[in-house]
Amino acid sequence: MSNPSSKRRILIIDDSEAIHLDFRRILCPEHRMDRNELDLLEEALFGGDTSRPPPSAEPEFEVDSAFQGQEGVAKVQQSLEEGRPYDLVFLDYRMPPGWNGVQTLRHLRKLAPSWWVVLCSAYSDYSWEAIIQEFGESSQLKELRKPFNGQHLRQLALTLTEH
Repeated sequence: MSNPSSKRRILIIDDSEAIHLDFRRILCPEHRMDRNELDLLEEALFGGDTSRPPPSAEPEFEVDSAFQGQEGVAKVQQSLEEGRPYDLVFLDYRMPPGWNGVQTLRHLRKLAPSWWVVLCSAYSDYSWEAIIQEFGESSQLKELRKPFNGQHLRQLALTLTEH
């Protein structure tokens, strides 16, 4: 997994582009972006602006997207080959027409059995009990129901990517 000074890598596997945008908006907000040259020039000319909040000390996230299960598994494989594994995967239960979340999870577990995976959906074709029965209690799994609370999502990502 990544070191504490680098960005925490997260893969979103979901068939909805809007969901990917929501994840990016929550996990990579604009206020966390580096200051641009104009800000630095303004500070040099006029001194520090005490009305601005200090930069966040929270870790930053690098978010990648996959829109189908097969694409997500390929990205996981590539991340392992490059030596830049993901710290966390958010995986939708339903992704027609390809693999659903459970089928995708079966393939992910072959590649990365100890990674945290958060299964997300407003609906599920599988009960949580059936998923735990197949993958086990200690399978590094969580469930997040849509629509999700942004603050809860961010805290979950911070907690599960903590090293």
